[in-house]
Amino acid sequence: MQAKSIAKYIRLSPQKCRLVADQVRSLPVERALEILEFSTKKGSLPMKKVLDSAIANAEHNEGADIDDLWINQVMVDEAPTLKRFRARAKGRGTRILKRTCHITLSVSDEPRISQKK
Repeated sequence: MQAKSIAKYIRLSPQKCRLVADQVRSLPVERALEILEFSTKKGSLPMKKVLDSAIANAEHNEGADIDDLWINQVMVDEAPTLKRFRARAKGRGTRILKRTCHITLSVSDEPRISQKK
C-alpha cells in the first residue's frame, strides 16, 4: 500500500528544501513528524504539510494504520523561477531569481530498504 501527496510551486529554493528532505527520508512517520516539528529550517513547514497530507491520504483512501507508516520516497524538484529586477546605480538593473520547488512525498506500510552500501 502506498499513498502520496504533492505540493507544487512552493516559494522556497529546492536546495534548501532538499536539506530537510534528506533528514526525514526512510524514517517512520512518527519520528519524521517530530523532526519536522522542532526543526528551524525554512523547508520544515511545507514538508510537514505535505507529510500530513500523505498520512491523511493513506488513512482515508487506503485505510492504513498511521502507526505503521514509513516514508517511502521524498522528491524535491525545481519549479519555474520567478524573475525580478532590482534597481542599481547609474540606471542599471540586476536580475533577482526567486526559486520555487515541487515536493512529492510517498508513504507506505513497509520500510524501504536502502540500496546504498
